[in-house]
Amino acid sequence: MSTATAEIPTRADAVIPPPPRPAPPRKPAPKNPTHWITYALLIGGALLMLIPFISMISSSLKTDPEIQRIPPTVLPRTIEWHNYPDSLGQDKMDLGRTLPNTVVITFCCVVGQVISSSLVGFGFARFRFRGRNALFILMLSTMMLPAQVTMIPLFVLFRGLGWIDTFLPLIVPSWLAGPFFVFMFRQFFASIPEELMEAARIDGAGTLRIFWQIMLPLTGPVIAITAIYTFMGTWNDYLNPLIYLNSPENNTLALALASFNGQYGVTHVNQLMAASFMTMIPCLLLFAAAQRYFVENIAMTGGKS
Repeated sequence: MSTATAEIPTRADAVIPPPPRPAPPRKPAPKNPTHWITYALLIGGALLMLIPFISMISSSLKTDPEIQRIPPTVLPRTIEWHNYPDSLGQDKMDLGRTLPNTVVITFCCVVGQVISSSLVGFGFARFRFRGRNALFILMLSTMMLPAQVTMIPLFVLFRGLGWIDTFLPLIVPSWLAGPFFVFMFRQFFASIPEELMEAARIDGAGTLRIFWQIMLPLTGPVIAITAIYTFMGTWNDYLNPLIYLNSPENNTLALALASFNGQYGVTHVNQLMAASFMTMIPCLLLFAAAQRYFVENIAMTGGKS
């Protein structure tokens, strides 16, 4: 009796499929000529906007006779670095006094605006009560009132409270929520799923705990936008400190710069430019570090609630 043995194919006898052929490289799409025109216009516009900034920096490093020269020179022939410390001295900008005042006012305004606007926005987004929409529209309608309309009533109010020549008129309004920032917080809070709050309530969390530990940490982009706008508006504010601050020891950087311009704006133009550049450095750094939040703000405010 014979047994038939089946032949088992070895690995060498197996048929190996050929490797796939690489896809042919795609040819880049031809550039639309209008793209180059758009880029050229944008670059030209950016350079045009930079001319005053470059002129300010160049003038801050020149001597006064060189600034008055016609035709003007683009770059300083002799760099005068001492213009910067000279402009920040006690007899001019008085940086040792005006800088702390401005930092204190700006910091308090930023913190107050973030806390108050987030609380009001959370209330409009998550609480159901009669007249909520009408009250929200009424709050937004106050954005159409120009500041000149409320200037005299606010001054009379703060004078009656005895707050003139103090920092309180500059700080307290920021703790009462701004309509624009309330709108942004409300839009963001309304986009968060309700199930997140319900799960927190099941775990025993109260409303304030839900707001502080769950909802507020999610609003990072809105907090950043609120802080940036409030910082830049308060840091560069000139009108409100001019109205409410009378004592020289309470001056801010904006008031000191205006006083410097009135006293030495003709004879010390180079130091005035140096002081102006030093005043705007924090705003430049903040804007450069937070550009992406401005884009997120545009997308956020156009979202559907």
